[in-house]
Amino acid sequence: MHILSVATVIFACLLATGSAEQAHAGQSRLWSAYDSVLSNAKYIDLTHTIEPAMPIWRGFGNITFSQAVNKLTGKPFAYNKDLFVANAYQLTTDQMGTQLDAPAHFNPYFAASDEIPATFALRKLVVIDVSNKVATNSSYAASVDDVLEWEAKHGRIPQRSVVFVRSDWSKTWPSVDTDVFPQVLLETVQFLHLQRSILFHGHEPLDTDMTSDFASERWLLTRGYAQAEGVTNLHMVPPTGCLLSTGFPKFLGGTGNYVRFVAVCPPDWPQGILPGSTPEAPLPEYKNALARLVCKRHLLLLLLLLLLGLLLLELLLLLVMDLGQAP
Repeated sequence: MHILSVATVIFACLLATGSAEQAHAGQSRLWSAYDSVLSNAKYIDLTHTIEPAMPIWRGFGNITFSQAVNKLTGKPFAYNKDLFVANAYQLTTDQMGTQLDAPAHFNPYFAASDEIPATFALRKLVVIDVSNKVATNSSYAASVDDVLEWEAKHGRIPQRSVVFVRSDWSKTWPSVDTDVFPQVLLETVQFLHLQRSILFHGHEPLDTDMTSDFASERWLLTRGYAQAEGVTNLHMVPPTGCLLSTGFPKFLGGTGNYVRFVAVCPPDWPQGILPGSTPEAPLPEYKNALARLVCKRHLLLLLLLLLLGLLLLELLLLLVMDLGQAP
């Protein structure tokens, strides 16, 4: 028994050593892949900035930004008193901006945002360009023929990849039409999932199609498929060869998710930025304080209000002068 126990321990140690060596080898391969490819890749942000005046589906209320308030004092946090500040956001929906729709958006028995697996984090990215057709028809709907045309040039769409449909609708963001927009046909999303087994598809507008019953989106989500909406900068991404990095928060029971999409493209691609080409650690310091984040539209509104105030003051002075000259 003693000899058997010793042999068992030795065998277990050998297995553990082999597993450790395999794990180390696997780690080295991943790090080597980063050093040889990803550290020299071009990174392109495909995400809209979330801000109060951003376009939103007509049925949802507006969102507001404000300063977070210290519940102990009832006053906003301040650098000079609390050493830090924080923001507070009143979000009327989890369906806005660049987003990843969870199936629970249309079907309560499928995954919510917090149940989407971490394996969504990195996938092959396909970009199908229909922008030329949208240029002559603002409500053009991407078809199966568009997919087949792409495949005739670039080969079969890889399984479990992400397919984004480029329409250039987002180029005029935030001045976009949320009622008339480029679409993706029902049979197209069915083809991509049932015939090509993709992970999910995405598009630039905030809806998949203009049908009254949300035909394409409803088919996807009620069957457990996720989809991306509000994607931008697809004109900067090649049709093949890139990876898609997906990051999002985990809201319990979320029906949608604010998402950060980043295309990771080959080093020789002219668009995008290289790691280390912009300050990262530390991040850049700006000449102006955090107030720089106030969007230009808000500054314009403040300017208009100031001009209106001056106009009213001038009218009031004229009225006083007229009354003073009255007999």
